[in-house]
Amino acid sequence: MLVFEPLADRIAAANSAAARLLGHSQPALRTMAVSALHPDQRPALVVFTQAVLAEGHWRTQALTPRHGAGKTLRLEYSGCVLSGGPARLLVTLYDLDERDRRRIDGEAEEHMRAGLPEWQRMERIFRDIERGNRLILRAAGEGIYGVNADGLTTFVNPAAERMLGWRSAELVGKDMHATVHHTHAGGAHYPHRDCPIYAAFRDGAVHQVDGEVFWRKDGTSFPVEYTSTPIREGGQLLGAVIVFRDVSQRREAEERLKQALAEVDSLRERLEQENAYLKEEIRAESRHQGIIGRSPAIAALRHQIDVVAGTDATVLVTGESGTGKELVARAIHDASRRGGRPLIRVNCAAIPRELFESEFFGHARGAFTGALRDRTGRFELADGGTLFLDEVGEIPLDLQGKLLRVLQERQFERVGEERTRSVDVRLIAATNRDLKEEVRRGRFREDLYFRLNVFPVASAPLRERREDVPLIAQHFLEAAARRLNRPDLRLTEADARRLARYDWPGNVRELENVIERAAILAERGRLRFDLPEARGAGPELRVTERPTDLGRLLTEEERRARARSEIEAALHFTGGRIFGAGGAAELLGLKPTTLRSRMKVLGIGRS
Repeated sequence: MLVFEPLADRIAAANSAAARLLGHSQPALRTMAVSALHPDQRPALVVFTQAVLAEGHWRTQALTPRHGAGKTLRLEYSGCVLSGGPARLLVTLYDLDERDRRRIDGEAEEHMRAGLPEWQRMERIFRDIERGNRLILRAAGEGIYGVNADGLTTFVNPAAERMLGWRSAELVGKDMHATVHHTHAGGAHYPHRDCPIYAAFRDGAVHQVDGEVFWRKDGTSFPVEYTSTPIREGGQLLGAVIVFRDVSQRREAEERLKQALAEVDSLRERLEQENAYLKEEIRAESRHQGIIGRSPAIAALRHQIDVVAGTDATVLVTGESGTGKELVARAIHDASRRGGRPLIRVNCAAIPRELFESEFFGHARGAFTGALRDRTGRFELADGGTLFLDEVGEIPLDLQGKLLRVLQERQFERVGEERTRSVDVRLIAATNRDLKEEVRRGRFREDLYFRLNVFPVASAPLRERREDVPLIAQHFLEAAARRLNRPDLRLTEADARRLARYDWPGNVRELENVIERAAILAERGRLRFDLPEARGAGPELRVTERPTDLGRLLTEEERRARARSEIEAALHFTGGRIFGAGGAAELLGLKPTTLRSRMKVLGIGRS
């Protein structure tokens, strides 16, 4: 006896008799896949397991498992469904050769008691029966019948009777082709001369056929797979034995499998396209994915990225438009354990209000007008990776509750579908709005704000880190020179001074546009900037060829405010813990005693 788990393709249990019969130890059987025990017989195995599940009990002799020594066994399988838990089948194995030997030995022993003459007569009969059985059982299967050299039926087994609807007495002595094989599946006449069954005892070859039908007594047909094997005696062809199987369930299973494979191919193609799109978006300009600069603000930002990247904490990136919030999100993702999985970006400001739910969670075919196929939402695409919600403040208020539920439960349903799906997603959100003020005005849910604001990261505008402007400008200039094939372009000291004085209300995005425009308008390598002269209030600064220290000096009040903000952020992230690994002192790169002294001076408590 064996216990199969067909959905998991696993042998769950085996008794010692099964181990001896199959030539494997019990522990080995319990670690073996059912399909591994039946190599090249997956269709027959699927037909058997589905028949047991459908009918509750089923028998077959079509399965021939592989013995541990490599030989093929001839067995009968009897399966029934076990109750409770996942689908499990109790399968009893009968050794047909051993059964035949016991039957013959028993009959022989009975007749031997009647005397030697009778025994000798029966021995001759047994030899004839055994020879006939070997010829027939060589093509063992579900339904079996034999025909002589004239095409007349000589015997029909019970399985064939059940499938064909005829009794054996009604078929024996009749033309079998004219009875069950007279017409093709499409209705065309099937001539005797074309029948592979009869060909076996004419040409002496074995004929294996799939894709034809047999006809029942009630006039209906069913698809079959059959083998016609010639029977010889003394070199003379006496007829043929035909073994056939009803493959209706197998055909249905193959059709379902074909449809499933087509869907998998469609999904794979779409995922490959989406993956290609994502790879095109990824840029690796530096260790922190294009975050350029040497200012204290950039150093602090990189430190925050390194600290939070090793966790799955939700990050809220704030900052003015054009400050590189997406670069921060990419840097966090690439440095995390999810770096090998996709970073899926959603621009919440660009999605029409009525499509938000479909964009986030996907939809089923027919969910609404125009939903011609299933669509995978951004949450599902980001499974195992990171979802970046850019301009998160633009999400409609009535959809913020659904987003909060997904963030809390990690579960969602597609539009028009009741199935609940689970996802493992790390969330990074970005906004140029003051979400606290949006909460106060009732335009943003307070519970969602607290859910997003686990680890806040501020992306400083260029006017607060002027010393980085020449470095970023040089980076953009090199990229523009490559695109335009202008290797003579140079950023002079005067250019760097002029760029550093400007306030850059559009931040890095504006700087990139200005550099590219200047490169296009350049004459003989000289850049021409279309830039207001007196927009900002930055002081004149000395600039070297690769400047690192441009920018305005901070007042004492500004320095104290920045220090207070950094310390409060570190305490918030560590839950007020100062000392030890992962404490606020370690995050800020300070000694715990130094941090305590600064907190005392600035009037900051642990809470």
